[in-house]
Amino acid sequence: MDKARIVVFNGQGQPMEVQVKDIPNLRKGEILIKNLYTTLCGSDLHTYCGLRKEKVPTVLGHEIVGEITGFADGHDRKDYLGNKLNIGDRVTWSIFSSDPESAMSKAGMPQKGENLFKYGHAQITANDVLHGGLSTHCILKPGTAVLKISAEVPLPVAAIINCAVATVAGALRLAGDVKSKKGLITGSGLLGMVCAAMCKDAGASYIHMADINPQRLEQAVAFGANETHLLTGASAGLPEGIELAFDMSGSADAMENSLEKLAIGGTAVWIGAVFNTRKVQVDAESVVRRLITIKGLHNYNFDDFVYAVNFISKNHQVFPFEKVVSKEFVLLNTNEAFEFAVANKPLRVGINLDQQEA
Repeated sequence: MDKARIVVFNGQGQPMEVQVKDIPNLRKGEILIKNLYTTLCGSDLHTYCGLRKEKVPTVLGHEIVGEITGFADGHDRKDYLGNKLNIGDRVTWSIFSSDPESAMSKAGMPQKGENLFKYGHAQITANDVLHGGLSTHCILKPGTAVLKISAEVPLPVAAIINCAVATVAGALRLAGDVKSKKGLITGSGLLGMVCAAMCKDAGASYIHMADINPQRLEQAVAFGANETHLLTGASAGLPEGIELAFDMSGSADAMENSLEKLAIGGTAVWIGAVFNTRKVQVDAESVVRRLITIKGLHNYNFDDFVYAVNFISKNHQVFPFEKVVSKEFVLLNTNEAFEFAVANKPLRVGINLDQQEA
């Protein structure tokens, strides 16, 4: 029986350990993937630092790209769009599997559907081990959207599609027509960078980027930001008349300040608030009188995922996505990779599984 190498997270403050596991026989509807590259997402770092709780032991990592090495017997061998899949195809997949017949799935919210399973967030059990990015292999479950991706897209760029890029695609869907609109993005982490690039690609007239980190703001210009604003805790320096405000930071201050700058009929889309913080204070009268819309998004749906793959396929050389990963490690050095990410706070740190020791 073939073997897989995994890196196991047992809880905050404990070093992750490398284990070798048997690759089981595939069950109905499953696909076996050889992981090629994984990037460390902010939620991985939150779990590592104890800011987010997951059932342990687990295999972290959900921003993954890989290639197909096996299908369960009877699999139709087609991707989400109906394209033929073959052994050796490079693919990316949704960070969750979901029951397509559930009410939430049919309502366009499969990320909240029944029998939801999230890659890189699940507990290791005796019968289910290969479900994270910090592993040589991953088994994709039925209800997962799988899409082929061109080998021309660099592995570090392909890896970020199924979390950061797809989530931002969902934010643009909620925002509506971006063309000729003036936008404000608060938070210039990877979500903010992708949002600037997507807004630029969608024809936004002017893109403002705001953050507390001047180095990140410098990077944002290359991703499409027309003007940057260094935040100091107040909204005084932010522009007026914003039509679309995207918050990628999760900062209550940032969400409150950007709401103040929305024009009549403006829309705010919040996707950064995925950790515990203080409550956001909203002036309800102002929201009512200015006809303001506030929308929230957690993860994304399958149409967003398709948009994300198409966007990166078209734009991976238009914007400097190849610079998103600032340092690369191999699987055996995962502990060092997390330590570097926490200490230096880069946009992403990469784990290259395509170059492992035998």
